Amino acid sequence: MKIDYLPRAQKALRDAPTAVQKAFFKQVKLLEGNLRHPSLHAKKYDEALDRWQARVNKDWRFYFNIVDDTYVIRDVIPHPK
Repeated sequence: MKIDYLPRAQKALRDAPTAVQKAFFKQVKLLEGNLRHPSLHAKKYDEALDRWQARVNKDWRFYFNIVDDTYVIRDVIPHPK
């Protein structure tokens, strides 16, 4: 699978703390290899929009769609608690 980023996700990553950026790219590598990797906690977030959510760390999440053979990263945000 390939990874692509929407402009919103690129901006969110630039603005995120360095530790979050590092954790995000580690998680994306896991995503490329296995959507069901346990540390991702990936789940369907919005069935109607075919949007998924996965864990960056305990405080941050990222959202993506699956389009053909590409994971399209839509956003990276602090986890709303």
